[in-house]
Amino acid sequence: MEHHESLFSFSNPEFWVLAALVIFFGLLVVLKVLPGALFGALDSYSAKIKAELDEAQQLREEAQALLAGVKAQREEAERQAAAMMDAAKADAKRLAEEAKEKLEEQIKRRAEMAERKIAQAEAQATADVKAAAVDLAAQAAETVLAARLAGAKTDPLADAAIGQMGAKLQ
Repeated sequence: MEHHESLFSFSNPEFWVLAALVIFFGLLVVLKVLPGALFGALDSYSAKIKAELDEAQQLREEAQALLAGVKAQREEAERQAAAMMDAAKADAKRLAEEAKEKLEEQIKRRAEMAERKIAQAEAQATADVKAAAVDLAAQAAETVLAARLAGAKTDPLADAAIGQMGAKLQ
């Protein structure tokens, strides 16, 4: 068997490596190099994580603001659409009422015009009947007078008038 030297022996090179390492780390701790670098790295990493969290929070707030804006725009669009529908319904109702009024007025005007035409036709018919009656009466009188004159060779009135003229001329 070989004889192994004890680790804590000054002649053992591993002891010196261990001692150097302990001294090195001890100096780093005393000089605050290791804790500063280690904590600095951790602080840097922590700050980076905090910055990312802050950015994520900011992005979330922006997204919520954008969502609220989109909701508000949608509600406004729905309000405008409802207002447009109400206005269109009101316009349609008003136009229907106006069309009904115009139709009733047109029917009334046409009825009045028809009544005027009927009255004119009645007046014309009455005038035509009167004219026909006058013509018929004149024809009847002419026929009666012609028959009377044909029955008597001379008209006693005409004879008397001629006789008076003869007496007056003398």
